[in-house]
Amino acid sequence: MAEVARVRETGGGGRFASSLITAGSAVLILVVLAALFAPLLSSWGPEQIDPAASLAPPGGAHPLGTDLNGMDVWSRALHAARLDLGIAVAAVAVAVVAGSLVGLVAGYRGGWADDVLMRVLDVFQAFPTFILALAVAALLGGGTANLVAVIALVNAPAYARLVRAEVRSVRELPFVEASRTSGSSSWVVLWRHVLPNSLTPVRVIAPLNCGWAMLTLAGLSFLGLGVPVPTAEWGAMISLGTGDVVAGRWWTSVPPGLFLLICVLGFSLLGEGLQERADSTGR
Repeated sequence: MAEVARVRETGGGGRFASSLITAGSAVLILVVLAALFAPLLSSWGPEQIDPAASLAPPGGAHPLGTDLNGMDVWSRALHAARLDLGIAVAAVAVAVVAGSLVGLVAGYRGGWADDVLMRVLDVFQAFPTFILALAVAALLGGGTANLVAVIALVNAPAYARLVRAEVRSVRELPFVEASRTSGSSSWVVLWRHVLPNSLTPVRVIAPLNCGWAMLTLAGLSFLGLGVPVPTAEWGAMISLGTGDVVAGRWWTSVPPGLFLLICVLGFSLLGEGLQERADSTGR
């Protein structure tokens, strides 16, 4: 650890960050390409049933075997990447926009607006994130739109607090004060000066949260509160294959678990690389 710290202090931090970003980006690009070309990479549809091959082991026409319903695991794992990536990225995007707007208003206006908004965020953050997601998902039900809303809702407060803290610092900087004294309206100051200079930590954390969003989605689907069966989704596939693993039929749940692991790893490497680059720039 001391050697790593020494390398970073002597300029190696930038190279280390670039390596992490490159590795993470490469993993995510491969996953995205696999999702986009899923129909070409498998001769079976994600919900197509082979009645003669229920729980067939890997090999032959089914490279990763089939599940209890005779659906091809390889095809379903590839097509599930579309849904998992889409929901996770959309949810984080909504959380970033909503949270940033709340944090911008609270941090720039201050006073009663700041107090009210922060107390509302306290209510949401008083619950563990996944428990809150479970409760909201149980109320709203499954479906893609509802899952995006649920995951965005539980992640937005963190962005709001992060942006609020940055805005409170940026609003006192000389160039912001110069813009005010030059006659710029509050909206111009906010959108042209304060907000763009308050989003740096958001850009660093968002990739990491994409990985956590995928885990949240998988957890909800595993518990039956996510994407309904037979739609291909990694968490639902793992849930359906849990009993098969005990019986020695590992191929029904291990492959989707590995796909999820690889994708979350890609987001984690990318986020850690961006964080390291930001720290190196700060030093």
